[in-house]
Amino acid sequence: MVLKAALRHRCSVIVPTLGQSPHLAACLRSLRRAGAAEISVVVPRSLPLDSLGLDEARQTVDRWVRVDRPGFSAANNAALADLEQHSDHPFVATVNDDAVVEPDWLNHLMDRLSRSPDAAAVQGLNLQWDGRAVDGCGIGWNRWWQAVQIGHGLPVEGFEPPGEIFGVSATAAVYRLEALRRVALEHGPFDETLFAYYEDVDLAARLRAAGWGSFCVPEARARHAGSVSGRRLPFGGRQLIHANRHLILARLLGRSWWRHGPRLAIRDALDLGGRLMSGDLRGAGGILAAAVRTLRYLPAFAHLGRASVDLEPWTFDS
Repeated sequence: MVLKAALRHRCSVIVPTLGQSPHLAACLRSLRRAGAAEISVVVPRSLPLDSLGLDEARQTVDRWVRVDRPGFSAANNAALADLEQHSDHPFVATVNDDAVVEPDWLNHLMDRLSRSPDAAAVQGLNLQWDGRAVDGCGIGWNRWWQAVQIGHGLPVEGFEPPGEIFGVSATAAVYRLEALRRVALEHGPFDETLFAYYEDVDLAARLRAAGWGSFCVPEARARHAGSVSGRRLPFGGRQLIHANRHLILARLLGRSWWRHGPRLAIRDALDLGGRLMSGDLRGAGGILAAAVRTLRYLPAFAHLGRASVDLEPWTFDS
């Protein structure tokens, strides 16, 4: 217990927010109860802190990081750069502003990292808000090579999470800063070109390509309400989801991305048809707009591709 208590105080926590989550105060209080050494909240420069509605929970924040650039990646990179200047903790957690962790969440995760020097990141079992179903316990791939949250929607009772996973979801996870430094891009560990969606998948892929592992620790639990801000993005975020999938795979697979093109195109066509049949014109428009975004950024991502990660061991039949 003494070892765990010492380890938990070596972890900083980053919570990006746009001020739209009604769960932010509960999120911050839960992180303080879990033993976070320091908490950084990232907010847009234009957002007044009084509008967050934190009241006494505001006292749990150790550092406010103001950003001009939008997006989850830019927010985390800004906070990480700030921590490099003001903190010497070797671990950092990323937690969504609509997630609440259990009191022993950080203890379990830090204990796993202390026993696995080759682990870049760990996450627990994230539950949906009512606690009855799984939100996810790590990043995997379905047979269409879409990144998926492992176990999403399954009943918690009887669910057995895997041990090693392809990568962690940045919804609520702890990273080893040394590993993040080794795979950092120009602006930081998270690729800001992606803006939102698949940014943690991309980071997981670069960590795995560099030889780092990621693990699920099911004893560490958190509840996740689900994105509010994502639904307010153009096309409900569909443009980013579909385009960023192609860009990440291009980075992973390099020239062999073209050989898998038919499989990827069929999945997009099926998704487009499903949206049209259900009358979701906004989502259908997002899938079509994704093609434009993919073509715009594909050359840069394909140029970086090294075909260095085998996705098959992490692929599920779903």
